Amino acid sequence: MAETLGFFQAWLRSPLRVAAIAPSGRALARLITRDISADTGPVIELGPGTGVFTRALIARGVRPADLALIEFGSEFAIALQARYPAARTLWMDAARLDTVELFGGAPAGAVVSGLPLLSIPPRKVRAILMGAFGKMRPDGAFYQFTYGPRCPVPSPLLASLGLEAERIGGTLANLPPAAVYRIRRTAGHEAHREPGSGGDL
Repeated sequence: MAETLGFFQAWLRSPLRVAAIAPSGRALARLITRDISADTGPVIELGPGTGVFTRALIARGVRPADLALIEFGSEFAIALQARYPAARTLWMDAARLDTVELFGGAPAGAVVSGLPLLSIPPRKVRAILMGAFGKMRPDGAFYQFTYGPRCPVPSPLLASLGLEAERIGGTLANLPPAAVYRIRRTAGHEAHREPGSGGDL
């Protein structure tokens, strides 16, 4: 209850940033992490909020030391650092992911995103995706949930980055109901940095 109240208060202060009035439910957490295990290797979580997905990742066998938690909300970042001291919690904008070194430079196996991409400007979504895929192995996957009827990353943007999205499931046992998409590099394509990307966003 305290966690839900804190999330709701954060939403009241910044509804566009938080974009939901309650934390994601356990059914959604199970769905978005179902492909991930201890064998995945390091995992980057974007916008972990209260840590619902973080708990699910640890339950899947991911070691806290193999987690990088990227959180823009200071209230959430402070709580995550206290709750998961072995993980690396960074209070920062996910669009600047390319500016930090994680896991000693070792590539991540997956990125799990709780970011409200539908309320983020396209230029910033591009920077987030480029930063995320720049930190992952070639076979790494980006997992994103949405409350909308389709992938929150537009097809033209995916195509321009050499990425493709696949809906892997949905759950009605969430407030509101949500779907999860897995975004990967298209065959034979390496995500790349464009000149001028990562500038002022």
